[in-house]
Amino acid sequence: MFNIEPMSIEIIRFTFTESSFIEKAFEIRRHVFVVEQDCPPELEYENEEICQHYLAYFNGIPAATARWRTTNNGIKLERFAVLKEYRRKGIALALVNRLLDNVKPFNKSIYLHAQIDAMPLYAKAGFKPTGLQFEEAGIQHFKMIFEL
Repeated sequence: MFNIEPMSIEIIRFTFTESSFIEKAFEIRRHVFVVEQDCPPELEYENEEICQHYLAYFNGIPAATARWRTTNNGIKLERFAVLKEYRRKGIALALVNRLLDNVKPFNKSIYLHAQIDAMPLYAKAGFKPTGLQFEEAGIQHFKMIFEL
């Protein structure tokens, strides 16, 4: 008989000053964006102090991260990164939904810049593309807006 552990996703919210968490988030982002996607590191680490950060654990292991911040256009969700070995396990959607739960009460416009490959994920969470396709950090994106 197989002993199969249930999969658990735990998401914590933290600030830039909580170094033990931010280091884990930065390592995930470095691996996904800088190593896998070849994004320039100088573009990866900006606005950190003004963001609310999140770290998703999969069965106790740091597996994904994201953040949000207030801009002149509303609330921007950004820097969604899931380590390759933890993709397609529901972590990204759980993370999107957690951020949405936290920002909806502000009653502001909610948006993100979605890489083309990630658009179906954000659509599942209620985002709709708007405007023209554009390039950011060498990767094609669409702006997507959350519709209540």
